[in-house]
Amino acid sequence: MMYDQTRAQQPAGDTPGPAGRRSPGPEPLLSSIERDKVVRRLRHALNTFADTPREALEEAESAYDEAIAQLVNALAERRRLLRAGWQDQDPETQSDELRHALRQYREITQRLLQL
Repeated sequence: MMYDQTRAQQPAGDTPGPAGRRSPGPEPLLSSIERDKVVRRLRHALNTFADTPREALEEAESAYDEAIAQLVNALAERRRLLRAGWQDQDPETQSDELRHALRQYREITQRLLQL
């Protein structure tokens, strides 16, 4: 298989899926349950600020810390899964899998840089 420079230079998310269709958007790093839990805590902090500002700030900081920890864990798990998918592959016979892993690394890294 030949290296496709045009395809490799496409921005993440612009890679066409089967039959030329675009693949679905990137998979969320956190589950909706995890995101909702942090959002509820932050909302609670905002709603209680007038009555207890210091406690509200501590709650917001705690929600922030929880979000960071969840993101770090999710990114570490994503890395572990990606690495497991390509690490033991023979590069000569599995170039498609390696190319797919490279695109996933690129997409995740670009998403991180846009935060």
